[in-house]
Amino acid sequence: MNVTDRKRTLRNIARLRRAEPNPEVALVREDLEEALEGTVSRNLAAQFLGVSHTALNNWIDSGDLPVVLSRSGRKEVPIPPLLDVYEQVEEGRASGRRQLHTLEPVMVGARQQAQRMRPGRLLHAELASADRHRISELRSLAYHRAIAPRLRRPMIEEAERKLERWARQGKIDPRHAAAWREVFALPMAQLRKVIGTDDPRGRDLRQNSPLAGALSEPERRKILARIR
Repeated sequence: MNVTDRKRTLRNIARLRRAEPNPEVALVREDLEEALEGTVSRNLAAQFLGVSHTALNNWIDSGDLPVVLSRSGRKEVPIPPLLDVYEQVEEGRASGRRQLHTLEPVMVGARQQAQRMRPGRLLHAELASADRHRISELRSLAYHRAIAPRLRRPMIEEAERKLERWARQGKIDPRHAAAWREVFALPMAQLRKVIGTDDPRGRDLRQNSPLAGALSEPERRKILARIR
């Protein structure tokens, strides 16, 4: 797929995302994301957002937008967080508030939200009594406790589709997939409690979580910096 085709596909993914929550539309969108292998180049991400390559790289370098290694070994931008930023940028443009420097208020807003986060308060006694072997577990626990109050049905449906895709591709143990299906079938209040419980069941679930990616990059980095 050449650059023009990838750019067209990315724009179609954004259109389909706006057309959700129709589950059939969501499946088509996810198939297109998979066709792009889940990431796009930084140059294409900048074009998609309508900003300069330099501006995008500055926000990446400052830790406000994530990059991951693609299958080809290049640092590329994951599609889900890119779409989140794109929707906010387009909202700002449509409102007429900004036509230039449209990325800055989105990135600054995410930083401010991260600044309000208090990872230590999410863990209470767990952090005080933790040993170094539990740091990874506690980071995941704080992450899911931060996600819990934000959960809405569309987020759960997105995670369920991700789970089933992992299952089809053999990326998750069938036992873990079955455990997550049971959790997703719970009432919302109980689901929120389960994903943030520090017990063997919760720890096992969080090792293979389809809810990963729900926090912004600044929020994720704050958890990593605070819990170490």
